[in-house]
This record gives sequence, C-alpha cells and structure tokens, in this order.
Amino acid sequence: MKKYLLALLAVITIGLTASAVKPEITLSYGGYNQMDACDNHDGWGNVNTSWGSLNAGINFPVTRNFSFGPSYTFSSTTTKGGAFHSKIAYHAIMMNANYIYYRNSIVKVYGHLGLGSVISHMQPLGENSYNKAYFGLQISPVGAQVGLGNGFSMYGELGFGVQGLVQVGFRYQL
Repeated sequence: MKKYLLALLAVITIGLTASAVKPEITLSYGGYNQMDACDNHDGWGNVNTSWGSLNAGINFPVTRNFSFGPSYTFSSTTTKGGAFHSKIAYHAIMMNANYIYYRNSIVKVYGHLGLGSVISHMQPLGENSYNKAYFGLQISPVGAQVGLGNGFSMYGELGFGVQGLVQVGFRYQL
C-alpha cells in the first residue's frame, strides 16, 4: 500500500510540475461494466446486472497529448429476491492514462487505459459482510471530447472495463 501511495504522489508531483496546462476533473456514467461481464462477485449465484458505474477522476497533463491520474468508480447490485436477497457494492481505484491522437480547436479524439483494483463488498443477508479484491481494467480505444467553453467539456468513450462499455461524462479544467 505504501508503494502505491508513493507512486501516486510521484505521478501527481510530475503532473503538476511537467506542464503549464492545468489538471482536469472528470465525472461520468458508464453502462455495462466489468463487474457484470466477469465474476466479480465471489461466485454468488442469481446476481442481477448492476445499474452501471459512477466515475470520478483527475487527469494531470504530462505532455500536450498525454495525461495521467487516479480515478474512483462505484457500482452496486443485488441478488434476485427470495429469502437470501443480498447486496454487493463495488469500489474501484485505478490509475488512468489518456493519449490524444487527434485534436482541433473544439474536438479531441483519444484513447484511454486504466489499471487498478475492484473491491467487491459482499453483504449477505444474515451474515457478516466481507470484501473480495479483483483486478480492475478499462480499455477505451476510442474517446471523443468536445469543448463547451470556460474549461468545461463533455466526452464519450467506447471500450470495456470497470468504468463501462459506453461511458459519457463531463470534464472541467481547473
């Protein structure tokens, strides 16, 4: 854990000092995530599809076309009803990299890669809650960002992973 925190601190420090461009905060929603597609629920049966993923992150520009930063994702689901109706909450922490491969005055087209972990918080009815960790991944080869003015932009991505198969959201450059 100490190594992870030191690496995060190093990335933030490099990001703040390497570029005059300010960092940006991202908020998004993604549909059909890794937790639905893979068994990120400790083999529990009769698990419903989650409602999607809420994502928040911060990107620190390293160069004109490359940014790097942490993100947090939350999702949850339940098991199908009955006497043992239970809940599962998913928490994901990832480091993300974005590379812009086309830009003009309004639009940026980029790719996104995120690596980290998913913590599944199992809440069985009538039993003690427990956690199970899984590898977290986000691969979005195609993303587009459109500037709205005053540092705000909206974006959409197509890919697979913790943050969703299709992800849409907003960015604000600090």
